[in-house]
Amino acid sequence: MNKEESCPCKSGKTFGECCGPVIAGERKAESAEALMRARYTSYVTGDVDFLRVSSTKAVQAEFDEASSKAWSKAARWHGLEIISTEKGGPGDDEGVVEFRALYSANDEFCNHHEVSHFVKEADGWKFADGELVGEKPARREEPKIGRNDPCPCGSGKKYKKCCGRGK
Repeated sequence: MNKEESCPCKSGKTFGECCGPVIAGERKAESAEALMRARYTSYVTGDVDFLRVSSTKAVQAEFDEASSKAWSKAARWHGLEIISTEKGGPGDDEGVVEFRALYSANDEFCNHHEVSHFVKEADGWKFADGELVGEKPARREEPKIGRNDPCPCGSGKKYKKCCGRGK
């Protein structure tokens, strides 16, 4: 990726002043959010080795480079949205970043929503673990109408014999 191009993490900076130097090992991520942005960008650029080295030893032990590389190549990446951060600054030892990674795979738009946990080790920030966030189920605002309840249309008939017929 050209250092003058916009960074894929959507920070508004160029790749050369944002995630590029972090992924190349020229500079450490100064915050948990900066590491999250570089990790997303490493998927976009296909540099999945950075995903391994930017993780804790426990995560590295379970890292599947082949599947990470396959996902990186198969997806069309649309951007990263940082939803919130908690701690994770230069003076902290841990941090949390909630984000959405937007991509398309197999002609389907995907929204990877995750809360990631980071720890600061002697050699810098590391990804420790993440929890997927599911979309909230739709909730009915009004009470459910029973089959034998009066129809809400005001006809005086039971719901099952009026508007609820065939449902």
